[in-house]
Amino acid sequence: MKPTLILVGADKGGVGKTTISRALLDFFARKNVLTRAFDTENPRGSLKRFYPAITEVIDLENVAHQMKVLDTMETANVPVTLVDLKAGGLSYALDIFERIGVLEAARNNQFTLGLFHIVGSSIASLDEIGEISKYLNGIEYVVTRNFINETNFFEWDQTTHRKYFANLPKAQEIDIPKLNEMAYEQIDLSGVTFKDFIENRAADGQPGKFSFVLRGYARKWCSEIDEEFARVKMVQDLLTGGRGTPAA
Repeated sequence: MKPTLILVGADKGGVGKTTISRALLDFFARKNVLTRAFDTENPRGSLKRFYPAITEVIDLENVAHQMKVLDTMETANVPVTLVDLKAGGLSYALDIFERIGVLEAARNNQFTLGLFHIVGSSIASLDEIGEISKYLNGIEYVVTRNFINETNFFEWDQTTHRKYFANLPKAQEIDIPKLNEMAYEQIDLSGVTFKDFIENRAADGQPGKFSFVLRGYARKWCSEIDEEFARVKMVQDLLTGGRGTPAA
């Protein structure tokens, strides 16, 4: 099966981009799909804090670091490479990849390229959809509406809603529900994956002391996200080897 490169990003900050990267890595781990990750929030690396064993922090402006990601996709023996783009880095990354031939290679089916574009409910965030449209030919484009708070995406204003969502060309759309704030804060404080928190396992591998109630909220949230991810064609192909929709 062709290698798959997944970009997770947005040009606007504060939309929960790294949370979605973490959720994707958890999803693939539960489905036994080997994944490696690159965190472009150099040098801090928020994603690496939760997935130190499979994540490397890189500077995407550094040519040698670009080579670490792209030149090793065939030889890494890991089917999925996930790149968590730092806040404001989406357009920059797509421009680089267009200039050095990455997008063209994906269009020529040398590998699968997917983009989870995380959008918030502000007009500035939604405007990104049009701004990056010139790059999207040949990309598995997934508009990811992240309900990080009790908000909406202008469903009450159908003119605005249709402008951004009704006629997205070749796009898939998924919704990420809000995770209970106390559960999210406890997971963040503990520095564990969503999967380990649900299984009550601490960062050192020892049994955790996490709240049964908060673990329940996290379990339900992950279950809802799994259903959303499983609807994405690119993800379906990864789970089935390209043979169709995963079994229910």
